[in-house]
Amino acid sequence: MDVVASHATPEERRQGVPGGRVPRWQRWIVWAGRIISCAPVYIVLSSAQWKLTSNPWYVREWGRIGWAAPDLPLVASLQLVAIVLYVIPQTAVLGAVLLTGYMGGAIASYLRIGESYPPLVPLTTALLAWLGLYLREPRLRALLPFRRISRQRHEGVSV
Repeated sequence: MDVVASHATPEERRQGVPGGRVPRWQRWIVWAGRIISCAPVYIVLSSAQWKLTSNPWYVREWGRIGWAAPDLPLVASLQLVAIVLYVIPQTAVLGAVLLTGYMGGAIASYLRIGESYPPLVPLTTALLAWLGLYLREPRLRALLPFRRISRQRHEGVSV
């Protein structure tokens, strides 16, 4: 059976699913999004921890890309605000936007000094943040749907 009688989450109730019955695939998508969202949360929390504890390796890396060590606590605070907003469902989109802006700055910092490999970490982090949010937020999926090319249209027949 494709539909599961479940204890509907508040998110599912907001979708207006009658009787709390939600298609199984929708529940799997939401859970996949939650699991994927753990990766950027872990990465950003680790980065904030390194900044707040003045990890010697991180302080050296921070200086190498052109930033001053006294800026570490402020930047860590900005990261923590963005990640808290990201994990709260009502503010998750704002959190993702702020995380993307932060990650864009990290990418720019590395590219400015001619490094091409380290930007993959913030790029991947931002992409995972958006993928996780896309999968767990039905309103975002409705706003940015994947469209299938119909078979007739693909064969050159207009519909």
